Amino acid sequence: MTTGPTLDVEKVRADFPILQRTVHGKPLVYLDTAASAQRPLAVIEAIDGFYRNHNANIHRGVHTLSQEATEDYEQARLKISGFINAPSEQECVFTRGTTESINLVAHSFLRPHLQAGDEILISWMEHHSNIVPWQLLCEETGAVLKVVPMNQHGELEMDALEEMLTERVKLLAVVHISNALGTINPVAEICTLAKQHGIPVLVDGAQATPHQAVDVQALGCDFYCFSGHKMYGPTGIGVLWGRYEHLQAMRPYQGGGEMIRHVTFEASTFNDAPGKFEAGTPNIAGTVGLGAAVDYLEGLGMENVAAWEAQLLAYGTEKLSQVDGFRMIGTATNKAGVMSFVLGDIHANDVGTLVDLHGVAIRTGHHCAMPVVQFFGLPATARASLGVYNTFEEIDILAEALEKTIDMFA
Repeated sequence: MTTGPTLDVEKVRADFPILQRTVHGKPLVYLDTAASAQRPLAVIEAIDGFYRNHNANIHRGVHTLSQEATEDYEQARLKISGFINAPSEQECVFTRGTTESINLVAHSFLRPHLQAGDEILISWMEHHSNIVPWQLLCEETGAVLKVVPMNQHGELEMDALEEMLTERVKLLAVVHISNALGTINPVAEICTLAKQHGIPVLVDGAQATPHQAVDVQALGCDFYCFSGHKMYGPTGIGVLWGRYEHLQAMRPYQGGGEMIRHVTFEASTFNDAPGKFEAGTPNIAGTVGLGAAVDYLEGLGMENVAAWEAQLLAYGTEKLSQVDGFRMIGTATNKAGVMSFVLGDIHANDVGTLVDLHGVAIRTGHHCAMPVVQFFGLPATARASLGVYNTFEEIDILAEALEKTIDMFA
């Protein structure tokens, strides 16, 4: 099925080798992209090609392989910089993923300046990776963690957020797209409000970069964090984008090789950003793979990706709502391709186990966002999350599997 001349979904599906396999004798229907996307052949081949032809350490050798590996690594940084419209590739720091990126900001940017009574502001819909690091800082310093409430649709209460932006707030950390609800937060508006009070903003963009165009300059944030494996790239690689003046002023997160200029037993001096945050041998192959993922997404066109997934979401919302006992959790007006739900009084884990027998992969549990699930008074939800390779027919298969699950408990 296609959306027209801009995106041939059957051609896209052919790019992903794993979609050819079966599960329990049924064709795989992969609806767990919010947890981790599948990888196109272009990414797999880029990693394989690096190890076969260019494998060497970077920035440290004059021999040919080292020079080639360094070029591949830095070309990936340049691609990623363009992908998010960063002013400079020097503002893109490679990390292990969104979680490490947030922790880096917590310890290198905020911790040295945080005092008892200061406030850190987050939202109710955050992933644990954008909650726990701030809790740890508050325990260490006596700072206070404040939480912006949300409504029953899973939307931030913007009036409350504005009231909470006081001189005591030293950082606002907010998710771009909720992994548990699919809510797309008005990040540009949030950043504008925060700027009026001189408050820096960190954005968790893990669920945004695979699904829509991201422009960090237009958003107006100070830090933007994302992960390779969410955007059809390898695991164990991610990016922290930060304004260069922040990165230059921040202390190193880890010490070791590469992040230094000069070392004696008495003292060391450090590299400029981004090098001073990339201690030791990095995930070079993963970085090359992430660069290939960026190439792949840009080849599809992020506007085409967003448009196709919007059609899938609209179809899925209507189709699944016809299943007896189905209730969507997260009904924001502005929403991405995440459908979290409950099915009657059947536990989410049972739903996930039973639809798996039909070859359908969905996520169940709290999705590393316990406060969100608790907000709705639930022990867990089931979650079907969409990617560029999904089809209307796959949603039909999920709906049929859910109907059979309901019948089993009737």
